[in-house]
Amino acid sequence: MRPQVHNVVAGVNLNCRLDLKHIALSVRNASYRPKRFPAVVVRQREPRSTALIFRSGKMQIVGTKSVDDARLAGRKFARMLQKLGYQPRFEDFTVQNMVANVDTRMTIHLEGLMLTPGTHNYEPELFPGAAFRMVDPLVTFLVFHSGKVVLFKAKNEEDMHEAWDKFYPLLMQFRKE
Repeated sequence: MRPQVHNVVAGVNLNCRLDLKHIALSVRNASYRPKRFPAVVVRQREPRSTALIFRSGKMQIVGTKSVDDARLAGRKFARMLQKLGYQPRFEDFTVQNMVANVDTRMTIHLEGLMLTPGTHNYEPELFPGAAFRMVDPLVTFLVFHSGKVVLFKAKNEEDMHEAWDKFYPLLMQFRKE
C-alpha cells in the first residue's frame, strides 16, 4: 500500500505585469472578485487544474494529480496569457505542497500513538484526526482512527514515499485488533 497523490500545489513566476480585469473578461472559466481575493481564478479541464494568477505575474497552480501535470497546466495557462498579448516567461517552477492519502485497512489506537516521542497533536474534542509531524523528510501525517492517513507538506513523491516507509512500522505497533 502506497500513498496516492491527490493534489499538487505549485508556483511559477511569469515575469510580467498583468491586467487582471482584462484577463477575467477575455478568458473562459475565469472569475475575478478583487474585493474578495487579489487574483484571477482560471480553471481548465485538461489537465484538470485551477490557476490563481496575480497582478505581479506570480501564478499558483492547484488541483493536479502529479508534478508533470502541474507543469503542463502552468505552461497552458502561460500560453493562454500569451494569446492575450502578454509576454510571460515560465520561470522558477516550484512544487510547494503535495497531498496524498492511503487507507491502511486497520483501526488505529490514536491515544497510544500520541504517547510516542515526536511532534504530534491530538485533540479529539476539536478534530478526529491526530497530526504527526516528521522532520526528515518534512512531511505531516493526519491519522484517523479508521486507518485512513493523509500526507501533506511534501515537496516531491520520493520524500512522501520515504516518510511513509518510516511511519508505517510505527502505525503497525498501534493497530487495534
